[in-house]
Amino acid sequence: MKKILVWLSWWVDSAVSAYLLKKQWYDVTAWFMINYMAPEWEFCPTKEDIEVAKEVATYLDIPFFTFDYRDTYAEKVLWYMYEGYKKWITPNPDIMCNSEVKFKVFLDEALEHGFDWVAMGHYSNIVEDKDWIFHLKKWIDNNKDQSYFLAWLSQFQLSKALFPIGKLEKPRVREIAEEAWLPNAKRKDSQWICFVWKVDLSKFLEKKIKPKTGIVKDTSWKILWEHKWVFYYTIGQRKGLDIWGQSEPIFIVKKDIVKNEIIVWTANDLELFDDKLFVSEFHYLWKNDFKFPLKAKCKIRYRQADQECIIIKERKGFKVEFLEKQRAIASGQICAIYIDDDLVMSWVIN
Repeated sequence: MKKILVWLSWWVDSAVSAYLLKKQWYDVTAWFMINYMAPEWEFCPTKEDIEVAKEVATYLDIPFFTFDYRDTYAEKVLWYMYEGYKKWITPNPDIMCNSEVKFKVFLDEALEHGFDWVAMGHYSNIVEDKDWIFHLKKWIDNNKDQSYFLAWLSQFQLSKALFPIGKLEKPRVREIAEEAWLPNAKRKDSQWICFVWKVDLSKFLEKKIKPKTGIVKDTSWKILWEHKWVFYYTIGQRKGLDIWGQSEPIFIVKKDIVKNEIIVWTANDLELFDDKLFVSEFHYLWKNDFKFPLKAKCKIRYRQADQECIIIKERKGFKVEFLEKQRAIASGQICAIYIDDDLVMSWVIN
């Protein structure tokens, strides 16, 4: 029997993945990764989550282990977050967590212990073609597709990963959990930062970055308010501005790094939209001999609909030109390029 190590969290997706693999008569073992543990005075449900995951493993009658990756996570993910915000950009910790922790440290340790694959509850698909090339494909529901968060995986990582629920719609996953009487069948999904759990991001960042107040202006340079410091905010952000008395919602349209100022205005402000972005290079998931200019589709954020674009190779990188202007292109986020439903390359937006 093939041995599979399942990353088991308290989420129903990983529980159903473990359940389906066991039904297919694989030799299944579950690991819970402890990547972050908040101080006692902060909200952090990690201990509760371990108990829920353990309850699922006991119910499924599969071995269960916990592994402490807090040092690795702090070095690879939290440091990346802090450094990104210090540079005034908006990092994506979920992508780093997947490429550096789940599919690297976790995968390496699984292989060292004799497992053939690792399995995750991700909503995406991996397809092997006749030439033994592994393709990362979008999920059937574009609104929930998680291929964007896997944009930095390599051929080796894809070859050792299984996504058992990759061809199921979310409601069906819930149905399977309830039909199987899984202990966490009715637990709600999480929208939290990867393993940092439900924290106040500004307070989380203040642990490493000292706040510095600055001015908030509109596009006519009228002073509206004060902010904590521009690194807290991202282009297109609306929540957390605490600006009152405006006739319609306002958004961040620009950040002046030198002056430590934020420029805001309404959603239709022209400065919030652009028809191009730049990346210094690309990470290729399976081939690197594309001919440029290249017509493709692009995502600059999770759950965004595919955007038609043309990728042009320049002397110092690549320019991605969109057929329609894009709202709130944020430096530090990931530009993911698709050919049809195949994620082919990605990199950090300059």
